[in-house]
Amino acid sequence: MSVGLLMITHRPLGMDLLRVATAILGARPPGVEAMEVVNDMPCEILAAQAAECVDRLDVGDGVLILTDLYGATPANVAVSLLAIHERLRVIAGLNLPMLLRALTYASLDLDAVTEKALQGGRDGVLLCARRDDRT
Repeated sequence: MSVGLLMITHRPLGMDLLRVATAILGARPPGVEAMEVVNDMPCEILAAQAAECVDRLDVGDGVLILTDLYGATPANVAVSLLAIHERLRVIAGLNLPMLLRALTYASLDLDAVTEKALQGGRDGVLLCARRDDRT
């Protein structure tokens, strides 16, 4: 079994990131979905849709939700699910390194996948400096 992965993002970020990750990995991993939010949709409807995704993705090991911006509608919807799903973790600040880590380590337990995703997200943000070609 493995941890399910749900991205709840502003449209079209989730599907775009999933397409890029699929190209990098060579195939679309199983157990991953992207739910894209349009801000004028009522939060109750979005939460119900997200709960259905979580139920579909949880095959016994839980679900990790990755969302783009803490405090925005996608993150608020994701956080609202924490009260009704026991095997659920939510990370805000989604980036491609975080997604790739979560997909690569989905066979680990929920807490380990969560930590790998957090680590990938943090380690994937770097200040790139110009090389000094004079040395």
